Amino acid sequence: MNTQQRKLVFSITVLYTMLILYFIFFAFGRTGTVEHMTGYTFIFLPDNFYKLPSVSDLLHPTLMDFVGFGNTVAFIPFGILIPMLYRTRFIRFISLFFLSILVVETIQALTLLGSFDMNDAIQNSLGAAVGFGAYKFGVRTNNVWRNMITIGVSMIVLLAGLWVACGLVDKAFTKHEGPVVALNELKDSSGDTSTGTDLYSFKIGGQNIEPQHNVFSAGGKKVETYTYALGKKQLVLSGYYGIPDDPSGDFSGSISISVDGHELLSNSEEYQRREPEKFEIPLESAGELSITLEGNEQLWDIGFREMKYFWN
Repeated sequence: MNTQQRKLVFSITVLYTMLILYFIFFAFGRTGTVEHMTGYTFIFLPDNFYKLPSVSDLLHPTLMDFVGFGNTVAFIPFGILIPMLYRTRFIRFISLFFLSILVVETIQALTLLGSFDMNDAIQNSLGAAVGFGAYKFGVRTNNVWRNMITIGVSMIVLLAGLWVACGLVDKAFTKHEGPVVALNELKDSSGDTSTGTDLYSFKIGGQNIEPQHNVFSAGGKKVETYTYALGKKQLVLSGYYGIPDDPSGDFSGSISISVDGHELLSNSEEYQRREPEKFEIPLESAGELSITLEGNEQLWDIGFREMKYFWN
Protein backbone atom coordinates (compact mmCIF):
# COMPACT_ATOMS: atom_id res chain seq x y z
CA MET A 1 0.00 0.00 0.00
CA ASN A 2 1.49 3.32 -1.08
CA THR A 3 1.49 6.57 0.92
CA GLN A 4 -1.61 7.99 -0.77
CA GLN A 5 -3.61 4.83 -0.16
CA ARG A 6 -2.44 4.76 3.44
CA LYS A 7 -3.59 8.33 4.00
CA LEU A 8 -6.98 7.48 2.49
CA VAL A 9 -7.41 4.43 4.75
CA PHE A 10 -6.29 6.47 7.76
CA SER A 11 -8.84 9.20 6.98
CA ILE A 12 -11.62 6.63 6.59
CA THR A 13 -10.63 5.05 9.93
CA VAL A 14 -10.69 8.42 11.74
CA LEU A 15 -14.04 9.42 10.24
CA TYR A 16 -15.61 6.03 11.01
CA THR A 17 -14.27 6.15 14.58
CA MET A 18 -15.82 9.60 15.05
CA LEU A 19 -19.14 8.30 13.70
CA ILE A 20 -19.13 5.33 16.09
CA LEU A 21 -18.21 7.56 19.06
CA TYR A 22 -21.07 9.88 18.16
CA PHE A 23 -23.52 6.99 18.30
CA ILE A 24 -22.01 5.72 21.55
CA PHE A 25 -22.09 9.03 23.40
CA PHE A 26 -24.66 11.33 21.79
CA ALA A 27 -27.16 9.45 19.60
CA PHE A 28 -30.59 8.16 20.68
CA GLY A 29 -31.18 11.18 22.93
CA ARG A 30 -28.45 10.26 25.42
CA THR A 31 -27.64 13.87 26.36
CA GLY A 32 -31.24 14.50 27.33
CA THR A 33 -31.23 11.65 29.85
CA VAL A 34 -28.20 12.81 31.84
CA GLU A 35 -30.23 14.97 34.20
CA HIS A 36 -32.47 12.01 35.02
CA MET A 37 -29.58 9.68 35.90
CA THR A 38 -29.19 9.06 39.62
CA GLY A 39 -25.95 7.07 39.58
CA TYR A 40 -23.39 5.13 37.61
CA THR A 41 -24.34 1.83 36.00
CA PHE A 42 -21.71 -0.91 35.71
CA ILE A 43 -22.58 -4.37 34.38
CA PHE A 44 -19.45 -6.45 34.83
CA LEU A 45 -20.84 -9.96 34.41
CA PRO A 46 -21.84 -10.85 30.84
CA ASP A 47 -25.15 -12.62 30.48
CA ASN A 48 -26.22 -12.62 26.85
CA PHE A 49 -23.25 -11.50 24.78
CA TYR A 50 -23.46 -14.73 22.82
CA LYS A 51 -27.14 -14.34 21.93
CA LEU A 52 -27.43 -12.72 18.53
CA PRO A 53 -30.94 -12.35 17.04
CA SER A 54 -32.34 -15.54 15.53
CA VAL A 55 -33.87 -15.75 12.06
CA SER A 56 -37.36 -15.41 13.56
CA ASP A 57 -36.19 -12.37 15.54
CA LEU A 58 -35.00 -10.69 12.34
CA LEU A 59 -38.29 -11.45 10.59
CA HIS A 60 -40.11 -9.64 13.40
CA PRO A 61 -37.35 -7.46 14.83
CA THR A 62 -37.53 -5.31 17.94
CA LEU A 63 -35.33 -2.36 18.79
CA MET A 64 -33.15 -4.55 21.03
CA ASP A 65 -32.62 -7.02 18.17
CA PHE A 66 -31.22 -4.20 16.05
CA VAL A 67 -29.06 -3.00 18.94
CA GLY A 68 -27.63 -6.46 19.62
CA PHE A 69 -26.90 -7.14 15.95
CA GLY A 70 -25.58 -3.61 15.40
CA ASN A 71 -23.20 -3.93 18.35
CA THR A 72 -21.44 -6.66 16.39
CA VAL A 73 -21.79 -5.59 12.75
CA ALA A 74 -20.88 -1.91 13.31
CA PHE A 75 -17.43 -2.87 14.59
CA ILE A 76 -16.47 -5.20 11.72
CA PRO A 77 -14.80 -2.34 9.76
CA PHE A 78 -12.26 -1.82 12.56
CA GLY A 79 -11.05 -5.38 12.06
CA ILE A 80 -10.38 -4.53 8.39
CA LEU A 81 -9.10 -0.94 8.57
CA ILE A 82 -6.66 -1.27 11.48
CA PRO A 83 -4.70 -4.25 10.01
CA MET A 84 -4.49 -2.32 6.75
CA LEU A 85 -2.68 0.48 8.61
CA TYR A 86 -0.59 -1.53 11.05
CA ARG A 87 0.80 -5.04 10.83
CA THR A 88 -0.37 -6.87 13.89
CA ARG A 89 -1.22 -10.36 15.03
CA PHE A 90 -4.73 -11.28 16.03
CA ILE A 91 -4.05 -11.73 19.77
CA ARG A 92 -2.39 -8.32 20.04
CA PHE A 93 -5.07 -6.66 17.92
CA ILE A 94 -8.07 -8.10 19.76
CA SER A 95 -6.51 -7.54 23.20
CA LEU A 96 -5.83 -3.85 22.53
CA PHE A 97 -9.21 -3.42 20.86
CA PHE A 98 -11.02 -4.99 23.81
CA LEU A 99 -9.14 -2.78 26.28
CA SER A 100 -10.02 0.28 24.18
CA ILE A 101 -13.70 -0.65 24.24
CA LEU A 102 -13.55 -1.07 28.02
CA VAL A 103 -12.14 2.45 28.30
CA VAL A 104 -14.94 3.81 26.10
CA GLU A 105 -17.55 1.93 28.16
CA THR A 106 -16.07 3.35 31.37
CA ILE A 107 -16.16 6.91 30.04
CA GLN A 108 -19.73 6.34 28.88
CA ALA A 109 -20.75 5.32 32.40
CA LEU A 110 -18.82 8.05 34.24
CA THR A 111 -20.26 10.79 32.03
CA LEU A 112 -23.77 9.35 32.60
CA LEU A 113 -24.20 9.06 28.83
CA GLY A 114 -24.85 5.35 29.13
CA SER A 115 -23.68 2.37 31.13
CA PHE A 116 -20.63 0.17 31.35
CA ASP A 117 -21.87 -3.09 29.86
CA MET A 118 -19.56 -6.06 29.45
CA ASN A 119 -22.04 -7.57 27.00
CA ASP A 120 -21.53 -4.60 24.63
CA ALA A 121 -17.75 -4.82 24.94
CA ILE A 122 -17.74 -8.50 23.98
CA GLN A 123 -20.19 -7.99 21.11
CA ASN A 124 -18.07 -5.11 19.77
CA SER A 125 -14.92 -7.24 19.97
CA LEU A 126 -16.61 -10.17 18.22
CA GLY A 127 -17.43 -7.82 15.34
CA ALA A 128 -13.83 -6.62 15.15
CA ALA A 129 -12.64 -10.25 15.20
CA VAL A 130 -14.89 -11.07 12.23
CA GLY A 131 -13.44 -8.10 10.32
CA PHE A 132 -9.87 -9.14 11.14
CA GLY A 133 -10.49 -12.69 9.95
CA ALA A 134 -12.15 -11.45 6.75
CA TYR A 135 -9.18 -9.18 6.04
CA LYS A 136 -6.62 -11.95 6.58
CA PHE A 137 -8.56 -14.32 4.32
CA GLY A 138 -9.16 -11.65 1.71
CA VAL A 139 -5.72 -10.13 1.15
CA ARG A 140 -4.15 -12.83 -1.01
CA THR A 141 -3.22 -11.06 -4.24
CA ASN A 142 -2.20 -7.64 -5.58
CA ASN A 143 -5.56 -7.26 -7.30
CA VAL A 144 -7.48 -4.72 -5.20
CA TRP A 145 -10.94 -5.59 -6.54
CA ARG A 146 -10.39 -9.31 -6.10
CA ASN A 147 -9.23 -8.69 -2.53
CA MET A 148 -12.29 -6.57 -1.79
CA ILE A 149 -14.64 -9.25 -3.11
CA THR A 150 -12.84 -11.94 -1.13
CA ILE A 151 -12.97 -9.82 2.03
CA GLY A 152 -16.71 -9.28 1.53
CA VAL A 153 -17.43 -12.97 1.02
CA SER A 154 -15.20 -13.93 3.95
CA MET A 155 -16.96 -11.41 6.17
CA ILE A 156 -20.37 -12.85 5.34
CA VAL A 157 -19.18 -16.43 5.90
CA LEU A 158 -17.48 -15.58 9.23
CA LEU A 159 -20.49 -13.57 10.42
CA ALA A 160 -22.77 -16.49 9.57
CA GLY A 161 -20.41 -18.85 11.39
CA LEU A 162 -20.41 -16.54 14.42
CA TRP A 163 -24.20 -16.43 14.27
CA VAL A 164 -24.43 -20.24 14.32
CA ALA A 165 -21.77 -20.55 17.06
CA CYS A 166 -23.56 -17.96 19.20
CA GLY A 167 -26.82 -19.85 18.78
CA LEU A 168 -25.18 -23.09 19.93
CA VAL A 169 -23.55 -21.39 22.92
CA ASP A 170 -26.85 -19.76 23.81
CA LYS A 171 -28.60 -23.14 23.70
CA ALA A 172 -25.85 -24.76 25.74
CA PHE A 173 -25.86 -22.17 28.52
CA THR A 174 -29.56 -21.30 28.68
CA LYS A 175 -31.86 -23.36 30.86
CA HIS A 176 -35.13 -24.61 29.41
CA GLU A 177 -38.25 -25.98 31.03
CA GLY A 178 -38.36 -29.75 31.38
CA PRO A 179 -41.50 -31.92 31.28
CA VAL A 180 -44.24 -31.44 33.86
CA VAL A 181 -43.89 -33.64 36.94
CA ALA A 182 -47.07 -34.05 39.02
CA LEU A 183 -46.60 -33.15 42.67
CA ASN A 184 -48.04 -36.48 43.81
CA GLU A 185 -45.03 -38.23 42.27
CA LEU A 186 -42.97 -36.86 45.17
CA LYS A 187 -43.07 -38.15 48.74
CA ASP A 188 -44.67 -35.78 51.21
CA SER A 189 -43.30 -35.14 54.70
CA SER A 190 -44.90 -38.34 55.96
CA GLY A 191 -43.32 -40.42 53.17
CA ASP A 192 -46.62 -40.88 51.33
CA THR A 193 -46.60 -40.77 47.49
CA SER A 194 -50.35 -41.37 47.11
CA THR A 195 -51.46 -38.02 48.53
CA GLY A 196 -53.76 -36.23 46.10
CA THR A 197 -54.20 -39.22 43.78
CA ASP A 198 -57.86 -39.81 44.74
CA LEU A 199 -59.28 -37.97 41.73
CA TYR A 200 -62.85 -36.72 41.64
CA SER A 201 -64.76 -34.14 39.61
CA PHE A 202 -66.51 -30.99 40.85
CA LYS A 203 -67.92 -27.72 39.56
CA ILE A 204 -66.68 -24.17 39.95
CA GLY A 205 -68.91 -21.39 38.65
CA GLY A 206 -70.95 -24.01 36.79
CA GLN A 207 -67.84 -25.27 34.98
CA ASN A 208 -67.08 -28.98 35.18
CA ILE A 209 -63.57 -29.67 36.53
CA GLU A 210 -61.97 -33.02 35.70
CA PRO A 211 -58.52 -33.18 37.39
CA GLN A 212 -55.93 -35.19 35.45
CA HIS A 213 -53.12 -35.66 37.96
CA ASN A 214 -54.04 -34.79 41.53
CA VAL A 215 -56.52 -33.06 43.83
CA PHE A 216 -55.67 -31.52 47.18
CA SER A 217 -58.18 -30.25 49.75
CA ALA A 218 -58.66 -29.88 53.47
CA GLY A 219 -60.30 -33.31 53.40
CA GLY A 220 -63.16 -32.43 55.72
CA LYS A 221 -60.84 -30.67 58.16
CA LYS A 222 -60.81 -26.97 58.79
CA VAL A 223 -57.14 -26.70 57.76
CA GLU A 224 -54.76 -29.12 56.04
CA THR A 225 -51.05 -28.59 55.26
CA TYR A 226 -49.04 -30.58 52.72
CA THR A 227 -45.25 -30.44 52.76
CA TYR A 228 -42.78 -31.61 50.09
CA ALA A 229 -39.01 -31.46 49.64
CA LEU A 230 -38.05 -30.09 46.20
CA GLY A 231 -34.31 -30.72 46.45
CA LYS A 232 -33.02 -27.14 46.08
CA LYS A 233 -33.76 -27.08 42.36
CA GLN A 234 -34.73 -24.31 39.97
CA LEU A 235 -38.38 -24.99 39.13
CA VAL A 236 -41.58 -23.53 37.74
CA LEU A 237 -44.52 -24.50 39.97
CA SER A 238 -48.00 -24.42 38.41
CA GLY A 239 -51.54 -25.58 39.04
CA TYR A 240 -55.16 -24.53 39.56
CA TYR A 241 -57.25 -23.62 42.59
CA GLY A 242 -60.78 -22.53 43.41
CA ILE A 243 -63.77 -23.00 45.68
CA PRO A 244 -66.31 -25.54 44.30
CA ASP A 245 -70.00 -24.76 43.96
CA ASP A 246 -71.91 -25.83 47.05
CA PRO A 247 -75.68 -26.50 47.12
CA SER A 248 -75.87 -24.81 50.51
CA GLY A 249 -74.21 -21.69 49.11
CA ASP A 250 -71.15 -22.09 51.34
CA PHE A 251 -68.39 -20.17 49.54
CA SER A 252 -65.53 -20.28 52.01
CA GLY A 253 -61.91 -21.31 51.88
CA SER A 254 -58.34 -20.10 51.45
CA ILE A 255 -55.03 -21.20 50.00
CA SER A 256 -51.43 -20.45 50.96
CA ILE A 257 -48.32 -21.68 49.14
CA SER A 258 -44.89 -21.12 50.70
CA VAL A 259 -41.36 -22.15 49.74
CA ASP A 260 -38.65 -22.22 52.41
CA GLY A 261 -40.85 -20.17 54.72
CA HIS A 262 -41.60 -17.43 52.16
CA GLU A 263 -45.26 -17.10 51.20
CA LEU A 264 -45.59 -16.92 47.39
CA LEU A 265 -49.35 -17.26 46.94
CA SER A 266 -52.20 -16.42 49.29
CA ASN A 267 -55.89 -16.05 48.52
CA SER A 268 -59.21 -16.43 50.31
CA GLU A 269 -62.93 -16.39 49.50
CA GLU A 270 -63.04 -12.64 49.98
CA TYR A 271 -60.88 -12.05 46.91
CA GLN A 272 -61.46 -15.17 44.82
CA ARG A 273 -63.62 -15.28 41.73
CA ARG A 274 -66.23 -17.97 41.21
CA GLU A 275 -64.14 -19.62 38.52
CA PRO A 276 -60.94 -21.72 38.36
CA GLU A 277 -57.75 -19.72 38.83
CA LYS A 278 -54.39 -20.74 37.43
CA PHE A 279 -51.00 -19.93 38.95
CA GLU A 280 -47.43 -20.28 37.74
CA ILE A 281 -44.56 -19.48 40.10
CA PRO A 282 -40.85 -19.56 39.15
CA LEU A 283 -38.68 -20.85 42.00
CA GLU A 284 -34.93 -20.40 42.53
CA SER A 285 -33.20 -23.11 44.55
CA ALA A 286 -36.49 -24.40 45.93
CA GLY A 287 -36.17 -26.43 49.12
CA GLU A 288 -39.33 -27.13 51.11
CA LEU A 289 -42.76 -26.57 49.59
CA SER A 290 -45.67 -26.03 51.96
CA ILE A 291 -49.32 -25.89 50.85
CA THR A 292 -52.04 -24.93 53.32
CA LEU A 293 -55.71 -25.31 52.39
CA GLU A 294 -58.63 -24.18 54.51
CA GLY A 295 -62.37 -24.82 54.25
CA ASN A 296 -63.69 -25.84 50.83
CA GLU A 297 -60.65 -24.73 48.86
CA GLN A 298 -59.55 -27.14 46.14
CA LEU A 299 -56.11 -27.35 44.50
CA TRP A 300 -55.63 -29.59 41.49
CA ASP A 301 -53.21 -30.61 38.74
CA ILE A 302 -50.34 -29.04 40.63
CA GLY A 303 -46.90 -29.91 39.27
CA PHE A 304 -43.51 -28.50 38.48
CA ARG A 305 -41.15 -28.18 35.54
CA GLU A 306 -37.46 -28.26 36.30
CA MET A 307 -35.21 -25.75 34.53
CA LYS A 308 -32.38 -27.71 32.92
CA TYR A 309 -29.60 -27.35 30.40
CA PHE A 310 -30.23 -29.39 27.26
CA TRP A 311 -27.49 -31.90 28.13
CA ASN A 312 -29.34 -32.79 31.35
